Amino acid sequence: MGRREFTMPNCLEIWQHWHAGDSLRALERNLGVDRHTLRKYIGLAQAAGYQPHQPAVTLADWQALYRHVWPHLTPAVPAQALLAPYHDRIVSGLTTNTATTVWRRLVRDTGCPVSLATFRRYCRTLVPPPSAREVTVWRPDPPLGQEVQVDGGLMGPWTDPRTQKRHRIWAFSMVWTCSRYPCVWLSPTLDQAAWCQAHVAAFAFFEAVPHRVVLDNLKTGVTKADWYDPEVNKSYAECATYYGFLIDPARAAHPKDKARTERPMPYIRDAFWAGEAWPSIAAMNTAAVRWCREEAGQRLHGTTGRRPAEHFAVEEAAAAHPLPPHPWELTTWTTAKVGPDARCQVHRVLYSVPWRYLGRRLDVQLTAREVRFYGQGACLKIHPRGQRGDRPHDDPTDFPPDKLAYYMATPTRCRERATALGPHVLQVVETLLATQTSAHLRQVLGLLRLADDYGAPRLDAACHRAVAFGDPRYQTVRTILLKAWDQQPLPVSDPPEHPPAGALLRGASEFSTEPGDR
Repeated sequence: MGRREFTMPNCLEIWQHWHAGDSLRALERNLGVDRHTLRKYIGLAQAAGYQPHQPAVTLADWQALYRHVWPHLTPAVPAQALLAPYHDRIVSGLTTNTATTVWRRLVRDTGCPVSLATFRRYCRTLVPPPSAREVTVWRPDPPLGQEVQVDGGLMGPWTDPRTQKRHRIWAFSMVWTCSRYPCVWLSPTLDQAAWCQAHVAAFAFFEAVPHRVVLDNLKTGVTKADWYDPEVNKSYAECATYYGFLIDPARAAHPKDKARTERPMPYIRDAFWAGEAWPSIAAMNTAAVRWCREEAGQRLHGTTGRRPAEHFAVEEAAAAHPLPPHPWELTTWTTAKVGPDARCQVHRVLYSVPWRYLGRRLDVQLTAREVRFYGQGACLKIHPRGQRGDRPHDDPTDFPPDKLAYYMATPTRCRERATALGPHVLQVVETLLATQTSAHLRQVLGLLRLADDYGAPRLDAACHRAVAFGDPRYQTVRTILLKAWDQQPLPVSDPPEHPPAGALLRGASEFSTEPGDR
C-alpha cells in the first residue's frame, strides 16, 4: 500500500468502517484498499481488544491505538504547509501567470513535493475574503406597469440584397420588468435619432407607456453619467416629457441594475437573428414584431412561470400610462459655433444668426421642418430646414447695417431710402444712377450714410445746393456738410450760360466764344 498505510487518517478510516460492521468486500469496494492490507490493520485492532459494534469507542481511542502501534511515527506534515515558505513567490507569480505555470516552475526550481490539486487549494486560500460590496441583494419587482428596462446590442452583419452593401445591425430591446414582455427594434445605427425612434416604435407596439425607463449610460440617452445628477440628452428628455415617463439611468458598469433586458440580448441574438435573412430593414422590423408577439411573448418564462404577452395584457397594461393620440415628433439637438460671418454650420448648411453672438456656441434644435438656435435658454433664431448643398439661409436683420449696406444695395433700395430722406436727395441719387449705375452705387451708399451723421434735413439741403451748382457728387455734398454751407442761403443770380460742369461733361468746345462753333 506504500506510504498510505502509515498515515493516521487512513488507519482511522479503516478501523471506523470495520467497527461499524462493514465486511471485507464492502471495505475493499468503498475504500479502494486491498483485502490483505485490510486484514493486517483489522488484526492490529483485534489484538488490542477491539471488536465490531463494541460500544463506547471514540475517535480518541483509535488515535491512541495508532500512536501505540507506531510510536516512532510523527503526524504527517500537511502538504499545504510545505508551500508556506514560498508564499511571496507564489503570490508574485500569480500576478503574471496561471496557477499551473506557477506550480510547474516552483516544483522545477525547488523540488517542493506537492501536487497540482494541493497547490490549487493553497492558491484559493490566498484570495481575500468577500466584501460587502460583492454581495448581490435581490431586488423585488416594482409595482405593475411602473418600469421597463431598455438596452442596445450589436446583432451582427447584414448585407442589403439591393445594394450588396454590408451593414452592422443593432437591436434595441425594451422589456417590462414584471411581465418580461419584450419589444425588439432593429436599425443600422443606434444614434440619437434612432434611439428616440426606437422608443416611439416600442410604445406603439405595447400601446402603453411606463412610468419609468431604466437605461444604460450611453451617450444617446445620458450625456453625462452621474449617480445623483445625470445629464440627460435633450432630445431624449423631450421624448420623456411628451410621453410622461421618468428617465432613470442605471449605475455605470452595473449591468445587474437592468438585468431584465441584459439577459434577453443573447436570447434575441440566437432565437431571432442568427441564421435568418431579410430583404430590407423594414422587413426585419416587421419580423421582429411578429417574433415578439408569437414567440418571445408566448413562451413560458422561467421566473414568472407565465406567458409574457398574456401577463402584460391582463395585469400590467392597465397600470401603465395610456399612449398619446399622436406619436412624438423627433427632434435632435446639437451645437454650432457662430463664425465671423454671423453664420452657423449645421449638417453642412449655413444659417445666419444675430451678429451679436459672434464666437459663441449655440444650442441647435432640428426638426423635420425647422432649425432653431438657442442661447442661454432663449430662442434666438428660427430658419426653415435646408438640405445639403443649399445656399446660405440668411436674414438681413442678422447682420450689422453698415456692413450689410453694400451687400444688400440695389438701385431700387437706394431710391426707396432717398425718397424717405428728401426730394433733393432723391434727385442726386437719380442723377448718379442714371449713368454708370454700378460704378456710382458706392457714391450713392456713401451719400445715404451721411444722413446718419448730419440728419435728413441737412442732407436734403446740401443736395439742393449741389444740384443748384450743377455738381451732384458725393464729395461735393460731403464738403458742403463739412463747411456747413447747407445752412447758408443760396445766392440769387442768373445761372451761367455754360456751367463749368457742362464743360467737363461735353468737352473743350464749350469754352469757345464764337457763335458758329456752337
